[in-house]
Amino acid sequence: MDYKKTKAPTNTITHNLMDMCEETGNIYESVVIMSKRANQIGNEMKNDLQRKLKEFAQGNDTLEETFENREQIEISRYYEKLPKATLIATKEFEDGNVYFRNPEKDKDALDD
Repeated sequence: MDYKKTKAPTNTITHNLMDMCEETGNIYESVVIMSKRANQIGNEMKNDLQRKLKEFAQGNDTLEETFENREQIEISRYYEKLPKATLIATKEFEDGNVYFRNPEKDKDALDD
């Protein structure tokens, strides 16, 4: 899912814990799934931002030669306004858009 087009809220909201554990049957497993997805989204956002800001990098930057670049500031502001990775991951999990599996449960099912 593209984090730029998400409908996730930009601020925190209260969730019913029982709704979070419907798919997994365990709230802790659900939290681990959402946290791993949030890490993936956060890394993707960080890499995109670094790639875009690298275009503006100058080879001989010193403290005296630092210039404000309007486009660079706009890109940074855009990323600051996006919802946090944890909110996006929670929304994806609620909507059922996160694929996950538990290798221990798969192994137990094969043993039976």
